[in-house]
Amino acid sequence: MRVVANHRGTLVAAAVLAMVLGACAVLAGCSKAGMGVAPPSVTGGPSASSPDAGPSAATVAENARPGTNDWVLRKEGAQHEIEGYADQVSVLPGRPFRLFVSTTAKGFTVDAFRVGWYGGTHARLVWTSAHEKGVTQAPAKVQEPTHTVTAPWTPSLTVPTRNWPEGSYLVRLNADSGAQRYVPMTVRTARMDGKIVVLNGTTTWQAYNLWGGYSLYSGPSGFAGRSRAVSFDRPYDKDGAVKFMAYEQPAVVLAEKLGLPLAYTTDNDLHADPALLSGARALMVLGHDEYWSTAMRTEATKARDAGVNIAFLGANEVNRHIRFAPTSLGADRLVICYKSMNDPIGKTDPAEITIDWRLAAKPWPESDLTGAFYECNPAEAAYVVYEPRNWLLAGTGVRRGQRFPGMVGPEYDRVNLMVSTPRPIEILSHSPVSCGNTASHADSAYYTVPSGAGVFTAGTMRWVCAMRGPGCGHGVTQAAKRFVDRVTETMLRAMAEGPVGRTHPAQDNTSAVRP
Repeated sequence: MRVVANHRGTLVAAAVLAMVLGACAVLAGCSKAGMGVAPPSVTGGPSASSPDAGPSAATVAENARPGTNDWVLRKEGAQHEIEGYADQVSVLPGRPFRLFVSTTAKGFTVDAFRVGWYGGTHARLVWTSAHEKGVTQAPAKVQEPTHTVTAPWTPSLTVPTRNWPEGSYLVRLNADSGAQRYVPMTVRTARMDGKIVVLNGTTTWQAYNLWGGYSLYSGPSGFAGRSRAVSFDRPYDKDGAVKFMAYEQPAVVLAEKLGLPLAYTTDNDLHADPALLSGARALMVLGHDEYWSTAMRTEATKARDAGVNIAFLGANEVNRHIRFAPTSLGADRLVICYKSMNDPIGKTDPAEITIDWRLAAKPWPESDLTGAFYECNPAEAAYVVYEPRNWLLAGTGVRRGQRFPGMVGPEYDRVNLMVSTPRPIEILSHSPVSCGNTASHADSAYYTVPSGAGVFTAGTMRWVCAMRGPGCGHGVTQAAKRFVDRVTETMLRAMAEGPVGRTHPAQDNTSAVRP
């Protein structure tokens, strides 16, 4: 029995895959059309000839406004020198939110920066608070038996968002001592009609958040002592925006630079609104969005099958099944994920057990939506072009076999026809990789469905990182940045026009691709 490395160093036997396949064989709909969903309709969805397709005057005008380089943290300071969190994950424009701040300094101020292009500065200052008195708030509280960490603090100030444009924001806390931290905030879009929807991966940010000593991966005693539920009622660890900066900020900047019609939302909002993507042109899932609820998957699948394009700009997307619960501050502020069959909801609602989607009693592997199947971590390899003639690679000048060092990793996906995979699907890159003493391949791929929607999956968590060029590290080059930027631009411009599969149907090449 072959054993391969699984997510975060745990092990899973190849027999698990056989279990998935066996269950898949008896499930209605586990086919080329997608598992567990009705065959997509060929009618409806956004039209490529709609008058509002193309560049957005609002995006262009916003990014013509003066930006600032001052948004970057100058000094992180000691661990608890200043930190904070908001009572909402996102707000509509003009709606206030409260900040809960703790600091060892005598006082602090708050700056709010909207992330965008802004002539290359990447942010614009939209608001600054008055000087506030500093207070050292209560220590972290751990709620048992789920090891859920909260910060039982009193509110420090209310932040107005009058005249704040929709977008991704970095709210910066500035202690009198010089220490600074971020609090991420999304000013969300009310209507998605005709727009590319930028999805901030808030559930994954929270899953990895170790503030207070616990995350969904670890506790003081390691994996066994991890949280089974994590709360938004606490700050994020480190600088406050680690996951946003690593996996999202470069893609947001590029999309804004292109002047595309953009909408902004979060995982929490996708879960809460069953019609959130209605009328959208595309959904842009950023570099690492691993934790999805049933409602999130259902809405994204429904949108695809109505003609909404999807771009997955990372890997290990949609892998974990979660559910939400309220906290004292509001709905959907608790993310529950047991990562095992020990989830107590199994006694009342087995379909909502929070285990990997592929391991459920009725498997619904992520590949059914993304097109690719998460395989392994950690890995590092060159990205190798396989199909340079595909429309997405037009203008890049690449050739088959061309390599971009360091672009694959630390997690990767591959097209695996042994599990539910939409067809036709076209493999664009096929990169040899070794992970957990196992030789395999990482794949970028593109598939289309009868509604006309096209779906791209990068297959590597370094797609967005490569937009930084050498600043990404890992040997990523400026040539890789040019390649990724050009492919992403080609894709997003086409997706902004409507269902790309109508003009660019995938040409299935899986029979020609060799392991």
